[in-house]
Amino acid sequence: MAKKKFYVVWKGNKTGIFNSWEECKKAVAGYKGAQYKSFKSIEEAKKAFSVSFFEYKENHQNSVPLYQLEKRAQEVNFNSLNVDAASSGNPGKMEYRGVYTKTNKELFKQGPFPQGTNNIGEFLAIVHALAFLQKKNSHLPIYTDSKIAMGWVKKKKCNTKLQPNAKNAELFQLIKRAEIWLHNNTYSNSILKWNTKEWGEIPADFGRK
Repeated sequence: MAKKKFYVVWKGNKTGIFNSWEECKKAVAGYKGAQYKSFKSIEEAKKAFSVSFFEYKENHQNSVPLYQLEKRAQEVNFNSLNVDAASSGNPGKMEYRGVYTKTNKELFKQGPFPQGTNNIGEFLAIVHALAFLQKKNSHLPIYTDSKIAMGWVKKKKCNTKLQPNAKNAELFQLIKRAEIWLHNNTYSNSILKWNTKEWGEIPADFGRK
């Protein structure tokens, strides 16, 4: 049996603390720039909702366990980009972004798209990062926490089971462009696996888990 979760919506069609994903989904569906996250207890949810979304994120990022911060400091190349995607449902509203690891500065962000999957977002984020760095003649490495997306990029094919339709037409155009880019370009940037267990969440994480 799945464990009970509570959902905080800071910004959406309706804000507050919700007892189910279905309620949360209705509160954020179609709302551009919605801010929300799940919690394991009502106490955590109430504490998070008592501050702004950005204040919560700041405090949350600063509360990474010390052993993870130490491992991150020893093992991560901070002169790098890192990418992540977030999807509200599978399929559902999806967005992705890229962040400079040393400063957490957001370098690009796409979406939300009305119907996508997390794997598609992770794939597009890596390709976007490769193209972004190529334009700047930069050889910085790229971190991702998705082994699936790394495999798709290596094969130059977004191997999604999602079927094209009117809702995701724009997204499939981006997928096609990404695949063409991979076939027509070479790159020297390393694509590295972010070790979430040892280092904590990837900095580009949207904070909705």
